[in-house]
Amino acid sequence: MTHCLLHRERVHAGTGSRSGAAGRLVSGLVLAVGLLLTGSCRSTPPLPPVDLSAPGWQVRQGQAVWRPTKSRPEVAGDLWVATRPGGDLFVQFAKEPFVLATAQVAGERWRIEFGAGRYSRRGIGQPPARFAWFELGRVLAGEVPHNGWDFMRLTTNTWKLENRRTGESLEGYVWR
Repeated sequence: MTHCLLHRERVHAGTGSRSGAAGRLVSGLVLAVGLLLTGSCRSTPPLPPVDLSAPGWQVRQGQAVWRPTKSRPEVAGDLWVATRPGGDLFVQFAKEPFVLATAQVAGERWRIEFGAGRYSRRGIGQPPARFAWFELGRVLAGEVPHNGWDFMRLTTNTWKLENRRTGESLEGYVWR
């Protein structure tokens, strides 16, 4: 476990101190900045690269159309969905030559990236249900979608995943 310490020094009257509300404000700001700076002492380590040739991975490839929100246009691209027993997941959506979205779950850790790393998040525990990419892995594995998501099988290999609240949708097909 990493411990982070914040040192705060008191300045007494007659030596340039601030008193009253102004002093408390400055002290509060110093404390807030210190906590922000030390908040990164313990962060989630990056996930290791995925080796989809390792035993246990089931890799599916296909095509999909993604609408990020109601107000954004649809984007068509190539889709890779890989799952492994125990809940590991790797999903990638690309429109050559760009990777648009990547989601990964490895054990209790997860990460998601958009725009080749321009936006990324990672964490420990359950991945956020608000991202279609994590939901896709769940529903293709036969799990029930989280609240707010609808999953419909259109044919044997085609499906549609939609978030009623945000308007995000993902429609496509995968084959083995």
